[in-house]
Amino acid sequence: MFSLSRNGLSTIMYSVKAIGIRNTPNLILRSRFSSASYVKLHQQKNGTENDKEQTIVPENIRTNSITNKGKHPVGHRLARLRKQNVKEFSEFLVDTFGRHHDYLRISITEKCNLRCRYCMPEEGVKLTPDEKLLTTDEIVRIARIFASEGVHKIRLTGGEPTVRKDVVELVKRLHEIPGIDEICMTSNGLALHRKLQALFENGLTSLNLSMDTMINGKFILITRRNGLSAVMKSLRKALSFGTLKVKINTVVMRNINDDEILNFVELTKDHPIDVRFIEYMPFDGNKWSKNKMVAYKEILEIINAKYPDLTRLQPKHGDTAKMYQVPSFKGRVGFITSMTSDFCATCTRLRITNDGNLKVCLFGNEEVSLRDVLRKGASDKEVLEVIGKAVKKKKAKHGGLTVAELKDRPNRPMILIGG
Repeated sequence: MFSLSRNGLSTIMYSVKAIGIRNTPNLILRSRFSSASYVKLHQQKNGTENDKEQTIVPENIRTNSITNKGKHPVGHRLARLRKQNVKEFSEFLVDTFGRHHDYLRISITEKCNLRCRYCMPEEGVKLTPDEKLLTTDEIVRIARIFASEGVHKIRLTGGEPTVRKDVVELVKRLHEIPGIDEICMTSNGLALHRKLQALFENGLTSLNLSMDTMINGKFILITRRNGLSAVMKSLRKALSFGTLKVKINTVVMRNINDDEILNFVELTKDHPIDVRFIEYMPFDGNKWSKNKMVAYKEILEIINAKYPDLTRLQPKHGDTAKMYQVPSFKGRVGFITSMTSDFCATCTRLRITNDGNLKVCLFGNEEVSLRDVLRKGASDKEVLEVIGKAVKKKKAKHGGLTVAELKDRPNRPMILIGG
């Protein structure tokens, strides 16, 4: 049963079979699409199955129970920046196709407290030794160099950014860089609620919350960990700030969570959330196949069947998602369509991996080490020369490959790129 609460977002109630429940529930979840979508987590108790009827109720999202009386710390800074003269964009950050790159994604850790199937191989990944990872000072210096040439938006990724001990201090230092007016973070939400207040107070302007299901059993299946209630707690807290932009990223996987699409759309009814459905993409170790991917047009048809007045919104500079809205809803729905309808022609993004490599395309495997350049004592201008040469080699789309070729080309697992 699915219903909306008066003061919160959604309450999802699913009656499921629990088999031999001990520390974590083992569930049979029925999808409305086909019997092949049953998710069965087996656990035997004394060699026999003990069936019980159990209701899983993820904690209701109530934003009125959490208050934040302070003003957003970056409000005055944004107003000041808008009054400044904008300089001509740097040639170092313009590629041969005329794309201006003003958005830098920085992975600040390879570690994660979840093991999501689309992000990390089942056997895990070999972590880079600490001495080969970027230090905090190196991250800040790289950010300053990019900001001096026109980058105004930084997103911190991982791994899971909140497992980094100095993440609050890092956000504060990035916030102090002239020209940076957006500091964003992508998080799985598991431990985020503990640090979110401090992150917000020190300059965090936007949060992307990775959440692929609202059902406990599926959460365990997808992430190989427990913790859905902690993620929902982080979502409640993020919404309580009022001025923090909140987006939910949902990777749609056939016969796993494609029966929850409308439930996620319902989250946008009463709250200004952007729910973005992401097409399943191939990376090393995630066992991608075309059959697992749900194309955005298929998702759109499902939504349109219930909400025929769903309206396409005008795209903005650097948008990765095709955005829509149900006219009476406060939030929006988006589609990140990397596999079936790429947005490479308007790409504005560059990536820095946690071991210091500049990656000009998510799907490209050409990388250049800024860490090594920095540690050899290079000046900022010399670093910029390296950046400029890499940017000029950026391919038109998908690292120079067709979609069919992507799954066979070696690339890092997503966790080692930065999600």
